[in-house]
Amino acid sequence: MMTLPALAAAITPVDAALEPVLRALLDGKAKPPGSLGRIEDLAVRIGLVQNRPDPRIARTDLYVFAGDHGLTDEGVSAYPSSVTAAMVGLFLSGRSSVSAFARASGVQVRVVDAGVDADLPDHPDLIAAKIRRGTRNAAREPALTPDEVLAAIARGADIARAAAADGADVIALGEMGIGNSSSAALVMHRLAPAPLEACVGLGTGHDAEGLARKQAGVARAAQRSDAAAPLDVLAQFGGCEIAMMAGAVLGAASVRRVVLVDGFISTAAALAAVRLVPAALDYCVFAHGSAERGHPAMLQALGVRPLLDLDLRLGEGTGAALAAPLLVAAAHLLTDVAALADVLAGVQASPD
Repeated sequence: MMTLPALAAAITPVDAALEPVLRALLDGKAKPPGSLGRIEDLAVRIGLVQNRPDPRIARTDLYVFAGDHGLTDEGVSAYPSSVTAAMVGLFLSGRSSVSAFARASGVQVRVVDAGVDADLPDHPDLIAAKIRRGTRNAAREPALTPDEVLAAIARGADIARAAAADGADVIALGEMGIGNSSSAALVMHRLAPAPLEACVGLGTGHDAEGLARKQAGVARAAQRSDAAAPLDVLAQFGGCEIAMMAGAVLGAASVRRVVLVDGFISTAAALAAVRLVPAALDYCVFAHGSAERGHPAMLQALGVRPLLDLDLRLGEGTGAALAAPLLVAAAHLLTDVAALADVLAGVQASPD
């Protein structure tokens, strides 16, 4: 299990000297330069992450990190915490939204029990990595201890590194946890940073009264602690699954794998990872712009632009599953498309 200092030492910025080489290769393909727009940018990003002019995306593994939140005692969610465990069962049955999208995209899905408040039965696609049975109520006390945060980061990093060792080219992040949009809003508030009211959205589908309860509960948590350093923020307000996803970002970056980040909550985890190790941002691709209120501002704080804009706000990794084929296509653009010079040489050599 790698410690945070060891992870930080293993993550280096991508080699900027390779970018003009990749751009020249793309400009030399049988197409007008720049005509494939942001897919060309994506191809460059993948080449930089893999540090090669002929990148390969053969396998994407999507991990759905699940955990419960004591903050739900404040009425921040429209659903009870028991729904988290029920949804884990649905993921494992292959009948969830992300399961359907993953099948369509050729993505492998596994579920990580980061902190579900239930004893989950063994399953081949379930990774038992539980830190504790749900966090403490962040409106009343720190959600996690410092040691629990470090353990979650280390376990997430180990999961990503093991996936890479097993052949995964992309580590995609999804999540499930009743109350976790409130936790993510608090992480965003302190680490973006951004005004709290700009970070709290509808989450699981509140009506006006439910949104007011959520805003009040999140405000109580924010007033309890002035934490602003990444590890402190994760301890005060984070979730087991959010800290573990942050670790997965760092673990994937440490072995030069693309991290495909899903929506609002996954982006909050990536934000925490980047605030811990800024070079980790070089390895992240952001799948979509969520309809959740704070997501555009959080992406802006990171200085990134998502691939898709589909008004999604489900979570689970659904946006990541939908975006995964774009990474495959971008890599094939560098490896499979003929050079324009070869095409023109063939035209010139052909008889009149």
